[in-house]
Amino acid sequence: MPVPLIWLILALVLAGAEALTGDMFLLMLSGGALAAAGSSWAFDWPIWADGAVFLVVSILLLVLVRPALRRRFTASQGLPEPAKALEGKSALVLDRVARHEGQIKLDGEVWTARPLNDDDVYEPGDHVTVVQIDGATAVVWKNA
Repeated sequence: MPVPLIWLILALVLAGAEALTGDMFLLMLSGGALAAAGSSWAFDWPIWADGAVFLVVSILLLVLVRPALRRRFTASQGLPEPAKALEGKSALVLDRVARHEGQIKLDGEVWTARPLNDDDVYEPGDHVTVVQIDGATAVVWKNA
């Protein structure tokens, strides 16, 4: 079996194994194996030189590319934009809003709510302002 074909099979196996882990470590090794397959096909180097290409390219990918990819895929922290757009809007209290209970009507939807200050209590019919969205709960305070 030709050496470039062995490197290519190794690259495919590593890329397939990456689909099971999702850590992008094996994907970088797959890139190194792909580079070794290309160098082995283009230049008729001995097997140790192909191994050196695999090692150098894999290390470069792990050090330079993997951190940037991981930052890119884990950068989505915080609230999604639609939830942020609800902050500052006025809402109507439907059920008594206290420390551990309450519902409001916000933009035509019913939301669970809690007061910004734990000691505050808002009665049905009160108008409140949404200070923030905490998961699926609106944190509110009474309009002045």
